[in-house]
Amino acid sequence: MAESDASGTAGGLSPPLARLYERARLPAWPLPPALTDLYGGDLGFRSPCVYANFVASVDGVTALGPEYPSSGSAISGHAPADRFVMGLLRACADVVLIGAGTLRATPGHLWTPGHVCPVAAEGYAAFRRGRGLAADPQLAVVTARGDLPAGHPALRAGALILTTASGARQLHGRLPAACTILDLGERPELPSAEVLAAARAWGGSMVLTEGGPRLLGQLAAGGLLDELFLTIAPVLAGRGDTSRPGLVAGLELLPGRTESAELLTVRRHGSCLFVRYAMRGAPPAAEPSSG
Repeated sequence: MAESDASGTAGGLSPPLARLYERARLPAWPLPPALTDLYGGDLGFRSPCVYANFVASVDGVTALGPEYPSSGSAISGHAPADRFVMGLLRACADVVLIGAGTLRATPGHLWTPGHVCPVAAEGYAAFRRGRGLAADPQLAVVTARGDLPAGHPALRAGALILTTASGARQLHGRLPAACTILDLGERPELPSAEVLAAARAWGGSMVLTEGGPRLLGQLAAGGLLDELFLTIAPVLAGRGDTSRPGLVAGLELLPGRTESAELLTVRRHGSCLFVRYAMRGAPPAAEPSSG
């Protein structure tokens, strides 16, 4: 991406995001002026909050399959606006929570605001300093089996590894010293409520999850997801012989169970849409409108 100009507008993100709809009286944190201009307004959350950020094709695909690393970038087309919003949502977080599959699928990635959108890194850093936060959010990785690439740069930078007793044995002595392994007991799977409680105790109350669909499904099944940010990329991905999940995997909801959502904001950049929902099964994310 191009460098920022004097006004703080990142190359490739001009004009800024256009605000098409916003529910009244949403929480608003003070953003640096450059971020406010680029985002087309304010952003804020009630705390504590678990919020997810995904990109999907028009036909609902969020991952192209295990043989396609960094498939989210392929779906978004590396759109500068999507990368800016991803960085902004990370800048709001105490903890970024991901699954082991997401870590394996993005071999060179760091889950920090500046890594995904370097041109806005200064604004993200100023925002976090203003809120009294560490330079970057903490990374937490969920793995029941302990199947992690020990040389991944995100692990070298330090992460909390949430795993089972079996996974802890598998990882013992294999990970960088900056990592902390938390053994959640002898069990085949990790309860999402315990995973979330451990991540919050370690890093803080604002938890962003970026994947994958199975982890999102577990959070939704437990009624633990407060908000969802979804970028709808103007592309068709298609489905053939490759497994290409949507937002939720490993969980069937309809027709037996309805997890409804309330629309909070819609923004647009070019033909990309940026949609924010409050999950109705979770505490409200916004004040009731006076109207």
